[in-house]
Parts: sequence; C-alpha cells; structure tokens
Amino acid sequence: MWVAGEVARGRQSNRGHFYFELVEKGDGDEIVGKLDAVIWRSAFLRIRRWLGAHGQEIRDGLTMRCRARVDFYPTGGRLQLVVEEVDPLFTLGLLERRRRETLAALAAAGLLARNRLLALPAVPLRIGLVTSEGSAAYHDFLASLAESGYGFRVFFVHAAMQGAGAELEVAAALALLGRWQLDAVALVRGGGSRADLAVFDSRRVAEAVARSRWPVLTGLGHEIDRSIADAVGHTAAKTPTKVAELLIERVRAADLALAAVEQALAARARDRLRRANETLRRFERVAQVARLRLRACHGAVEQTALSLERLARRRLQEGERRRQELGARLAAVAPRSLGHRAREAEALVERLAAAAAARVRQAGAALEAQVRLCHALAPQRLLERGFSITRDGEGAIVRDPRSLRIGDLITSELAAGSLRSRVEET
Repeated sequence: MWVAGEVARGRQSNRGHFYFELVEKGDGDEIVGKLDAVIWRSAFLRIRRWLGAHGQEIRDGLTMRCRARVDFYPTGGRLQLVVEEVDPLFTLGLLERRRRETLAALAAAGLLARNRLLALPAVPLRIGLVTSEGSAAYHDFLASLAESGYGFRVFFVHAAMQGAGAELEVAAALALLGRWQLDAVALVRGGGSRADLAVFDSRRVAEAVARSRWPVLTGLGHEIDRSIADAVGHTAAKTPTKVAELLIERVRAADLALAAVEQALAARARDRLRRANETLRRFERVAQVARLRLRACHGAVEQTALSLERLARRRLQEGERRRQELGARLAAVAPRSLGHRAREAEALVERLAAAAAARVRQAGAALEAQVRLCHALAPQRLLERGFSITRDGEGAIVRDPRSLRIGDLITSELAAGSLRSRVEET
C-alpha cells in the first residue's frame, strides 16, 4: 500500500538499516497518528540515491509518500511498516505548493520587494555576516574580503544553516544585526541538496530577510534553484564567494571612481597652474616692456622739460621786450588819442540832446491829438448832442428793447440829469 506521512526520529543503524516513525499531524501540529517504519539496508541505498538525484534526502520533518507493507515482529510484539519505495515527486510537489503559499503570503504582506528598495551604499564596508561558524562558507567569505585589501569590518553572528533549529537561529541572527549600524548583511552557506536548503524556503526566514533594516545579500550555494530568501533579499549571488566579490567590486568601483575624480581634479589643477604660469610669464614680458617704455619716456620727459624751460625763458624775454615796446608806443600815442576822444564825446552829447528834444516835441504833439480825440468821443459830448443812456433796474445798459418786459423800471441818463420810467410797451 502507499502511505504518506512525516518522518520523525530517524536514525541509521550500524548495519545500514534506517529506522524512523511515520507520523500524521493535525492542525495544531500535534501528532494524531504514528507508525514505526524501517527501510532495510539494500532498499535504503537505492532510495537514497533516487532521492539524491532529485535534490532530497530522508530527514526529520520531510513529508513523503512511500510504498510499504505491514510487518509484525513477533519477538517484540511490534507492528511496523517496511518501506520499499519512495515517491520523490510527491515531496517535490508538496514543497513547491508550500513555496507558492509562502510567496503569496509575503506578497500580500508587502514584503517581496521591501528589502530590495533599501539603498546599498556605494562603499559598503560594514558588513553583517550570518552563517555557521567555521564552515566553508564562513572561511571563503572572510578570506575573499581579506584578500581584497579594503578595510571591511565584519560583524558575525552564528546560526545553524540546516536542521530543526535553523529557522529560529537565522531569523534571530538577522534581528540581532538590525541593532548595529551596518551597510549590508550577507546570509551565506555552502552548497547542499534541496533538502539542506529547505530552511531558506521557510516563511520565518523569508520575513526576517524582508524586514531587515539593511540590504541582505544572499549566497546560499545553489546553482539552479532560487530560494524564497533569494527572492525577498536585496541581491542574490550563487555562492558566498560571489557575495564577497559583489561587495568588493562595489567598493572597487567607488575606489576607481574616486581615483578618476582625483586624476581629473589633478589634471584640471595642473591645467589651471599651467595657464596661470603662462599668464604670469606674459604679464612679466608686458611688465618688462613697460619698464623699458617708462625708462625711455623718463628720458623723453626730462628732455621735454629742458626744452620747455628754454622755450619759456625765451618767451618771457620776448614778452618783456614787447611789453616795453608797447609801453613806449602808448606813451607817445596816448595824448593825441585822449584829445580826439574828448572831442568826439562832446559832439556825441550835442547830437543826443538835439535828438532827444525832437523826440519830446513829437511825443507832445501826438499826446495833444489823443486828448482831442478822447474829448470828442467822451459820452458827455454825446449826451450834450441829445443822446441818452438807458439802464435797467440792475444798472446794466439796455441795448435791445426785447431784453425788457412791461412794468420794468428803467433809468435814462441825460446831459443835465436822469429820468426814471416804467415800460408800458416794447
């Protein structure tokens, strides 16, 4: 018959037989059924090779389906299953189903990409390490970092990489590293079968990786399959050495970039210094030419000063001579010129007096004519000739009878007095 159950308390005897218990667990992980089982040596060697070809091995906690017969051991009064064949595809299918369920749960909790969103520093030198102390992975990782020549600081926390307590230890180690100030965490182990790596498909380890404060780099020693820890971690490498090389390459890239910047700055500084030296030499040549020109100008200035001094002295002498000559000529001409000017002034006064008298006579005649004209045009003269000036009640001169109304009082001004009248008709 075919029987499915979970392996518990497995052990191999000195003769090569494998004894174990095949148990069935309930919802609360309690055992609800159990049968003793054995795989005789010949069958065990064949089954182990067959499982190994599928990346599995018989171990505690493995759920498998096996073809067995029931055997009764009279001497011990014991009933047991004799396993003759194991179906590896059943175990693989179960593991894949659990894997998919775990991935779906992590996706629903928003944890699949959480760790990948953390920034890996450009120079990750403070590294947390989770692996089994003294293992090949432990030595390979540390040796690679040491050989790089860079100043890596490793904060190591031991954890079992397989077995019943591995899940708890790995999760606890990752939580502990979260208390320190790190750049990244390396979770590594050596190669092994798929059963050996089953711990990294567990939900507890996957959640610990996803919730880590620091980017988690995984190197779990398998070439083909990716564990769930690889899927939720920041970066997955194939081996512990590859993880170390990834960190070294990142630091080397930053080192090379820094060296390139240093070289570029040095080149720019040298170029600036070269141009400054060329400018300085050019200014020195200009200064030298300026000094020569100043020296030449100084000589020219001195020569010009001497020439100006001689010229000024000569001009002063000529000016003094001309002044004396003009003084002598003025002394000779002045009496005649003064007499002539005096006669001209007297004649000018006589002409001005005659012109002024004529203008006064003309102005007087014009004024008399204007007086006569004003006297002739005066209103009183018009009134004496029989005309009158009529004003309305407001005292305004009446020029148009239509401006008056019947009953208005008017005043007429005559030559000898005035009259007041009332309008009866217009």
